[in-house]
Amino acid sequence: MLNINYLEICQELLSQLPQKQREVIERRFGLKAGVRETLEAIGKSHKICRERVRQIEKVSLAKMKKKSSGYKEISKLFAKHLKNSGGVREEGALLEELGGKDFKAHAYFLLTLSGEFLRSGESDDFNCLWALDAESLSAAKKFVAASLASLSEKKQLVSSRELANLEGLKKNVAESYLGISKKIQTNKEGLFGLREWPEVSPKGIKDKIYLLLKKNRKPLHFVDVAQKIEGSLVQTVHNELIRDKRFVLIGRGIYALREWGYSEGDVKDVILKIFENENKPLTKAEILDRVMKQRLIKENTVLMNLSNKKFFSRDNEGKYWRKNVQEA
Repeated sequence: MLNINYLEICQELLSQLPQKQREVIERRFGLKAGVRETLEAIGKSHKICRERVRQIEKVSLAKMKKKSSGYKEISKLFAKHLKNSGGVREEGALLEELGGKDFKAHAYFLLTLSGEFLRSGESDDFNCLWALDAESLSAAKKFVAASLASLSEKKQLVSSRELANLEGLKKNVAESYLGISKKIQTNKEGLFGLREWPEVSPKGIKDKIYLLLKKNRKPLHFVDVAQKIEGSLVQTVHNELIRDKRFVLIGRGIYALREWGYSEGDVKDVILKIFENENKPLTKAEILDRVMKQRLIKENTVLMNLSNKKFFSRDNEGKYWRKNVQEA
């Protein structure tokens, strides 16, 4: 919070106004209750239309602005603070920094009254924000666009430092710019990613399972997964592991992530897939080596599947091949 006597300053400004105008301003900016009221709500209590309330607000702000030259230093402090953040700041963060817990409404009022700063309302892509000028806002949006493109290409969480290097920005400036974006958010560790990524915004138990496996970096039994996720039931976890295509069963109750290179199916399917990828006969040792990278099973299980003459055959050199290809 900046070292500003918000109450004294705002009271002195409001003292210039007649009672009705003062009440409209106090309610519109939440200077008493801390909550901004709509034109309609204020108009209803005064039995006037919302447009009339808007006119009163406009006239009142103009009147105070004419006599607020003594508060230019406050605008300079606000401008300096914004400049340190690259000239752009998400509204909630800015008001917290300027006014602290108790004087956010007063900071908003003084920002508006100064008329020196650009406020951009909430949109599909951006949060409400304040900027020093249009040039600063353009630079921030350009950086956000570059960050979106980079994250979409990398498909992994990155630090603000990595994103800052895209445009040669200071770390705090990059973080301020990223704060205005609705599509880029941080996870619990402070890393940045796209809002829809489970690493950023996990949705339900299936995303928690995904994040646990990814963090663990190795396959886990479904019981172990359930024990590591607070409040989860073993059967619920097992059901999600079975249904979600991101997970692959690689052993007795043991699951891995498909993105690690595991393919679905039983042992026979895995062997057939290996032949499809290799497109040549393979020795028993070669097959065992490749299958063991896909499944946590005993060697005998692999050999039993290889003995299935409906799908596999062995040549005079002891190498195995898919039956239909060998016959062709």
